[in-house]
Amino acid sequence: MKKQKKASRAAGTTKATTRYILLPPRGLAVGDVGQSTPKVASFLVSLHTAMTTAKGVHVDGTGGAKVKVLDSIHENGAKLVAMSPDDVSALRAEQPGIRVVPEVFYHTARARRPEPVSGPTTAAAGLGVTIKVTVVSDADGTAIAGATVVAFTNFAKREGAQAKTTKKGVASLSLGASSKKVERLYVYAENGFWNSLSKNITLTSTTKIALQPIDLSFTDSLRHFYGKAPTTGGKSVIVGVIDTGIGPHHDLNVAGGENTVVGEDPTDFADNGEGHGTHVGGIIAARGTPPKGIRGLAPAVTLRSYRVFGKGNGNASNFSIAKAIDRAVADRCDVINMSLGGGPQDEATHSAIADARAKGTIVIAATGNDDRGPVSFPGADPLVIAVTALGRKGTFPSGTVEAGDVVAPFGTDKKNYIASFSNVGPEVHLTAPGDGIISTFPGNRYAIMDGTSMASPAAAGAAARVLAGSPVLSQPRDQARSDAMAEIVLKAAKKLGFAATLEGQGLIGV
Repeated sequence: MKKQKKASRAAGTTKATTRYILLPPRGLAVGDVGQSTPKVASFLVSLHTAMTTAKGVHVDGTGGAKVKVLDSIHENGAKLVAMSPDDVSALRAEQPGIRVVPEVFYHTARARRPEPVSGPTTAAAGLGVTIKVTVVSDADGTAIAGATVVAFTNFAKREGAQAKTTKKGVASLSLGASSKKVERLYVYAENGFWNSLSKNITLTSTTKIALQPIDLSFTDSLRHFYGKAPTTGGKSVIVGVIDTGIGPHHDLNVAGGENTVVGEDPTDFADNGEGHGTHVGGIIAARGTPPKGIRGLAPAVTLRSYRVFGKGNGNASNFSIAKAIDRAVADRCDVINMSLGGGPQDEATHSAIADARAKGTIVIAATGNDDRGPVSFPGADPLVIAVTALGRKGTFPSGTVEAGDVVAPFGTDKKNYIASFSNVGPEVHLTAPGDGIISTFPGNRYAIMDGTSMASPAAAGAAARVLAGSPVLSQPRDQARSDAMAEIVLKAAKKLGFAATLEGQGLIGV
């Protein structure tokens, strides 16, 4: 037996499996776009059948490629499988009409918080010494638990420390001394408060930071540019949100959806606990009224939730995303919002987007948040409407983190800017408010978030407003319909005085 194992290794065979997505030559399913590939169709159906067996393993052809089927989008369509490199090679020889693409992962497009990569250079001299910073509410002085406190002694080199506050609102920072001057001090609350930024301050264990509670009547950048939405805004338009799930929240009415995470309950499309999808959903369709609630841009849309991020998981598989797009199209969504990105361009997600456009649905996505980096995929897909994050001076309180996002160039109105974190490039179609946005958070709470994650649903909500009542919605669900919808949306935009790589056609007017 040992000799056989040694011989196998010497021959270079590889038994470890990797997850792949198997696709027909075009699209997500055979026949969707006029394909005539009976061999491919038969093979994909056989995989679907294998998935229902106890082992879920299919052995194909004389090459003996072993394919373990994990999930399926259609009986005659895309499959998530586990295979060894040897089996991939054998399968390609047996089924040359099949596209074998790797499973890749995406993350939400919320602006990333700066984090220290190393401690201060003087830490060794005061090993074990901590500075206790207390975080409280500016309204009544009560302690804020679970807030993240980030101190930078050298911001350029990302030297510093971070910690979370206890139930008493105390964060213990390992800065190597009992008193320390820091270049920047960030404090992030999970919800309920504006996040703060202080510069060039000396920290001691008597330092107290007061965060400003969210006032739901405050005019943030979303409400500055769009005002108070009418209760009928977006009526007759169906919007699907592919994200971390939505709700529960009393300002939101989720009409349905699906959880496409492999191994999770398909009917559990509520928020996975991160809150991102609920915030996104509220920007589009919240139905509350300040000061006790919040209103989105298109409160009358039919809102659907497609959860692609698993419980406690910050990454979403391209298979889950492709499946969610497919389900949203099947549920007759007119607009799909994807506030996610960061992965390499992949065939599975592109195929799903192309299918959506071929079936009359437009897809709006975030450009990403890599500090003026290139537009990330899927926002960079040629068939996606990509959106950068717009900000405006004066639409956030003084001393908040949004002040750090203000950067030149400025628009025709010098208070307007494209947020420093926003990715830009020739793929940009639109810009929309995405810096310092008040919206819903799970458990009937509210939060401030920044990012092209927030700009994308702002554009989606505005798009729903301009499409509502349009005769285009009654057209057959085909490419001509989605092209006409995209044209209406893009022509409704107005330039704000930035380069096209920053704003595309500008801000959608409603």
